[in-house]
Formats: sequence, structure tokens, C-alpha cells
Amino acid sequence: LVFFMQCGFAMVESGFTRAKSAGNIIMKNLMDFCIGTPMFVLLGFGLMLSEDYVMGVIGVPNIGILTDFSGFAEAGNTSNFVFNLVFCATAATIVSGAMAERTKFSAYCLYSAIISAVVYPIEAGWVWNYGGNGWLQQLHFVDFAGSAVIHSVGGMAALVGAIIVGPRIGKYTKRSNGSIRSNAIAGHSITLGALGCFILWFGWYGFNGAAATNNDSLASIFMNTTIAPATATVVCMIFTWIKDGKPDVGMCLNASLAGLVAITAGCASVDTVGALIIGAVSGILVDVVVEVLDKKFHIDDPVGAVGVHWANGVWGTIAVGLFATGRGETVNAFADGS
Repeated sequence: LVFFMQCGFAMVESGFTRAKSAGNIIMKNLMDFCIGTPMFVLLGFGLMLSEDYVMGVIGVPNIGILTDFSGFAEAGNTSNFVFNLVFCATAATIVSGAMAERTKFSAYCLYSAIISAVVYPIEAGWVWNYGGNGWLQQLHFVDFAGSAVIHSVGGMAALVGAIIVGPRIGKYTKRSNGSIRSNAIAGHSITLGALGCFILWFGWYGFNGAAATNNDSLASIFMNTTIAPATATVVCMIFTWIKDGKPDVGMCLNASLAGLVAITAGCASVDTVGALIIGAVSGILVDVVVEVLDKKFHIDDPVGAVGVHWANGVWGTIAVGLFATGRGETVNAFADGS
């Protein structure tokens, strides 16, 4: 399910951008996973999940994936590898949409290798090391499935990338009075974008539910993973309808994803009221952040990746502290090695 989310990201990003860039975007999404896999083998998996941790910050890559495969497999690490790899690939692919239509392919391949080998494994180990050795784990930091670990990190990388590459040609023009006008550059297929959104939502049940430790927890996670994005989408529809005079289809699709991102950290530890509030805030937050970045700061993010993943990843992480009930799981299976 989480692997299939790569398809969802590819459809969202290609649908929300111009047709001439579709091949480039599909190739980048494909290579995120295909480059990320050997990088995770060579270095990333060991940095993230090693039991030998240096000051709670970085693991020593001595798990034996290359040097002692029999011991590696007997310890159950083969399934752990695949499980963690698909999450790593998700973090890497968030950046693609924000930098769409003006990123050199060779440079993107290098980025994909670095984030999969070093960036994601180090910061994810702070929260999800199986031995509980990460410094954030030791502070009882709660991020059940990745609002901070995956989406805030991927969204921040997307923001930095969009700033570095600059806007697409024609995106911003200067008026006679010196002010800057933001010109809409429509994506070529809202249908593909919608298909990608539905694929991502479906895949998110695996994304959030895979670490559940019992059936009751899994059912609660599924419920919250449905309530939050649905609420976010309704609130965004009403918000854009009032603000713009009509509902914004693209923004409502992004609101569904924003609600999913925000509920990811607390999906196992909040109740229905918490999920409703988290979703409602997400539906407004995504629109506000996308518009502020575009019209105030003139940062060109064709698919709204920063608003969806960074802003709502931060909000979802904070929301755990506001709405966790204490009745469900507050940490995922990574924390205790189960």
C-alpha cells in the first residue's frame, strides 16, 4: 500500500503540471524509489536502525545487510528493510512536485540518492530507532506514522528546493506600479490529479495502519485516517467557496492530502473530536500557506507540496500534544522494537 503511494504522487504531480513535463515527473518518481533502494541498502538502513547509536544522533551501520546476510535475516531485518524503505521513498518523492518543470534530471537523481542514504535515515532514527536509542525517542516525542519524520522533512526540502531553483518562466510578472503579479499556470489534467489523490488516500491506510499492534488500534487508526481528510476537504470547499466565489477543485484535492498528513502523527492516539479538529484546521491551513507562499513570497510550488506536507506536517505534530487522549497507542511499533 505504501509503495503504491509512489503512483499516487506521480499522478498528482503530473496532473497538476503541464503536459510537456509529464515524462520528466514520472521518471523522477520512478527513480526516487529505484535510486533510493540501493542507497538504503548501502548506508541508510544501518544509519537509521543500528542498535549502536552515537549520542542518540546517528547509528553505526553495522547491521550486516551486506556482510552477514544470514544473521541479518534471522534477526527479522529483511521485513524491517522493506517496511522502512517504502517510507523512505515517500519522504524523497515529496520534493519532486515543488521543483517541477525547472529541475535538471541529473541533479534530482543526486538529491534522491543523498536524502535516501543520509538525510532521511538519520532524522528518522531519532524517532523510530527499534532499540529506542534516538534522542527524540528518549524525550518521548510522538509521531506515530510520520507527520514530522516524513512530511515535515520532505516538505522543508521541497521549500528549500523551490527557493533555490526559482519560479517557472512566466509565473511572476512585474506591473507598471512595481508590484509583482502571480500568474496561474494550469495543470494539464485535473483528472490525473484526482486519481493520484484517491490513490494516495487509499495507500494512507497502510501508511498509518502498518505499525498498529492490535485490531482495535488498527480500526481506530483507519477511522481517524478517514475522518480527518474528509473534514479537511469539506472545510476547504466551504472556505474557498466563500473566499473566491466558487469551490477550488485543485485546492480541495490538496486539502484531502493535507488532512491525511496532519492526522498521521496522532492517528493512533486521538479520538473523533481530535480528528475532526485536526482535519478542519488542515483544510484552511493548506489554502492559506499555498497562497501566502505564492502571492506574498513569490515561491513557485506547482503542486502545493509545501502547504500540504510541511505546514500540515508541523500542525499534525503539534496536534498530538493538544488532542492525544492517552487511550490509544502514543508511539508506533518502532519505539519498542515490537
